[in-house]
Amino acid sequence: MSGPSQAPDAPVANQQALVEYLARGCKPASQWRIGTEHEKFGYHLEDFRPLEYAGDRGIRAMLDGLRRFGWQPVMEGDNVIALSMDGASVSLEPGGQFELSGAALETLHQTCDEVHTHLAQVKDVAGEIGAGFIGLGFNPKWARADMPLMPKGRYGLMRRYMPTRGALGLDMMFRSCTVQVNLDFASEADMVKKFRVGLALQPIATALFANSPFTEGRPNGFLSFRSHVWTDTDPDRTGMLPFVFEDGFGFEAYAEHALDVPMYFVYRGGRYIDATGQSFRSFMDGELPALPGERPTIRDWEDHLTTLFPEVRMKRFLEMRGADGGPWARLCALPALWVGLLYDGSALDAAWDLVRDWTADERETLRNEVPRTALATRFGNRTVREIAAEVIAIAEAGLKARARQGTSAPDETEYLEALQLIVDRGTTPAEELLERFHGRWQGSVDPMFTECAY
Repeated sequence: MSGPSQAPDAPVANQQALVEYLARGCKPASQWRIGTEHEKFGYHLEDFRPLEYAGDRGIRAMLDGLRRFGWQPVMEGDNVIALSMDGASVSLEPGGQFELSGAALETLHQTCDEVHTHLAQVKDVAGEIGAGFIGLGFNPKWARADMPLMPKGRYGLMRRYMPTRGALGLDMMFRSCTVQVNLDFASEADMVKKFRVGLALQPIATALFANSPFTEGRPNGFLSFRSHVWTDTDPDRTGMLPFVFEDGFGFEAYAEHALDVPMYFVYRGGRYIDATGQSFRSFMDGELPALPGERPTIRDWEDHLTTLFPEVRMKRFLEMRGADGGPWARLCALPALWVGLLYDGSALDAAWDLVRDWTADERETLRNEVPRTALATRFGNRTVREIAAEVIAIAEAGLKARARQGTSAPDETEYLEALQLIVDRGTTPAEELLERFHGRWQGSVDPMFTECAY
C-alpha cells in the first residue's frame, strides 16, 4: 500500500481538475515504462514467527540494514516506515509484509535485474539477523491475531474500519501478499482498451499465479485464498468494475466512481486524520466532517485514489492487481505477461478480440470461481488452462514484437517460460504445495519456510 502522496498542495478548483489529473498520465509509447511491485513475508528462522517491527531482529533492523546499499529512510514520527532510492521504494504492509515498489524502467530485463538486486540485498541483511523471507499469496501458518501491526498511521484507521465493511478485510491487510505491475497508456482510448483487457483477463493471471492454499497450517479449500479474501473485504472499493465496459467510459467516469468511494483519511501535518466512511464529494464542497470548511488538494485526491482496490486500479497509470506473491523465479513473469499483452498494438488487439464478447456476468463468475479451481475452472466450453495458453501465446508475440534485447537474449520472451511451464503441466503453484503437504511434508507447512524461502 502506498504512503502519503508527494504531490504539490495545489487546491482543487473543481471536479474537472480531478479528471485532468488522471488524463495527465497519457504519454507517447516511447515514454511507457514498467513498474513492478512485490510483497513478501518475513519471519524468524528458529520458529517461523512473523517479524515484529522493533528490536534488533525485526523489520526496523531490516530497513536499517538495507541503508548500507544507498537506500534513504522515510520517517513517520520517530519510526522508519520506508526507504527510497532512484525512483524505487521499500515499504511496509500492515502486518510487516516487505514490499519493493520498483522504479519506472524501460525493459523487462531492467525490472528483472532490479528484482534480483533487491532480493539479494534482503537476503544479505536477513541472514545477519536470523530472518527469512518467502513469497506466497497468504500467510500459511499464523493466525490474524499473531500478526504484528506496523507503526503507520493509516493502518490503525484501516484496522478499525475494515471489519465494518467485510469479514476478510483484516486478512487482506495482515496476511496477504501480491505481485503487480504498473503500466502506462497513450491516450484515453488506449487507457480504456487496456483497462478492459486487464479486468477481463485478471482472473487468468490469478489462476496462473495461484499460490495461497493454506490458512493457519491447514488447506483452506482454495488455490488462491488471497484472491478470495478480496471478495469479502470492502464492496465499495473492490471488484471487477462493470462500468468500465460501458459506452462512454473514460477518465471522467473513473473520477465519478472514485468520488463515490468512501474515504479513509486526510493527511495533514505529518498525521492521518480519520475520515473513514466520509465522502470526497463532501470534501469538494468544504463539508467534510473531519475537516469542516476545508477543501481538498491534488495531494488529497492522489491519496484517495490509493485507497481503491479493484482488480485493476487507475492512478496516472494502470495497476494489474490479480496475482499472488510467489518465488523469486516467478516474479519477473507477471510483468512479462502484462507487458506482452498491453504494450504491443497487435497483441492488445488480439487480447481484446479474445474477451470483447464476455458478458459482465461471465467476467464476474470467472473472477469468483478461479480462486478455488484456478486452471481447471470451466468457462463456456473451455477451461481457464486453455484460455491461459492462448493468453501466453499472445503475450509472447507481443514481447517478440517489442524486440527489447537483453545481454544475451534477442527479446523479453524468456520471462514467460515459468508461466508456460505451469500451463504445460496443468498444475498451479498452489497444487504443487498441496502435493508436498500431503506427501513428504507429512501434513505440516513448516518445511515451506525453508524449501520455498528466497
